[in-house]
Amino acid sequence: MAILLIHGGAGTHPQDAESDTVAGLERARQAGYAAFERGTAAAAALAAVESMEANELAFNAGVGGSPTREGTVELDAAVMLSDGSSGAVTLVRNTPFAARLADRVRTGTPHAFLAAHGAEALVDDPVPNERLLTPRSRAALERWRAAHDASPAGSGTVGAVALDDRGDLAAVTSTGGMVGKWPGRIGDTPIVGAGTYANERVAVSCTGRGEAFMRAVTGKRLADALEAGADLEAALQEALDGIRRFGGDGGLIAVTRSGSFGLAFNSASMAQGWRTAAGGEARLARAAGILVLQAG
Repeated sequence: MAILLIHGGAGTHPQDAESDTVAGLERARQAGYAAFERGTAAAAALAAVESMEANELAFNAGVGGSPTREGTVELDAAVMLSDGSSGAVTLVRNTPFAARLADRVRTGTPHAFLAAHGAEALVDDPVPNERLLTPRSRAALERWRAAHDASPAGSGTVGAVALDDRGDLAAVTSTGGMVGKWPGRIGDTPIVGAGTYANERVAVSCTGRGEAFMRAVTGKRLADALEAGADLEAALQEALDGIRRFGGDGGLIAVTRSGSFGLAFNSASMAQGWRTAAGGEARLARAAGILVLQAG
């Protein structure tokens, strides 16, 4: 009962970027689902996220991650599995593949979270930070500067959750943060229990205004709602209500060990996709709400 569910960010997606976004989602869900043939839920989720991190046209992660107000790129990512293992990195400037680096923290160090130069030291093939900037991300920064707005803007975090045939779950999230963020800002993505979470029951990946997701502890909130007996739709609604109470918007994806999976958002749009043995879809959804499906 292999299930892969992905997102390419919740927020505001311009109409002229829709085709690139949907094409990127399609490539990511195909890459992720193909990884089930040679690996686990973790391999599938990582493959999907790495596809989006490498995409220069559509997403805010890896190459094309949102620059800080100083014009540099600082990436965050986290990986968590249903066995309780996790790894996270933040303030990474020398590789587009922050999710792969987070998994290296999980599997190859005694720690759960490394920052800046401590994480960067694990990169095999470092690249100059300028390589992470693209014409699209440079233009976004110039628009932000021209608006004379002190508030960081935008979202586009990428993520994937997966269930494999053994019943194992994985959650992976990667982001460049927000355009114009202060250098050193850390959002919810690399924080276990906030933007990324998995346990023996569910895997969750979040996207949106990270400060609200941190304060609401969104990923763990959803898992706790399921533990208390809520169905997945009710748990997703409770998660959205939680971020709204902290003045935020965004979305999240979740897959359960029983084979149900859901996508939910309360922002203007959300890039989302899924794949099961029965098929799937990649789309840019513009009607906020909750969709829950069942595999098998």
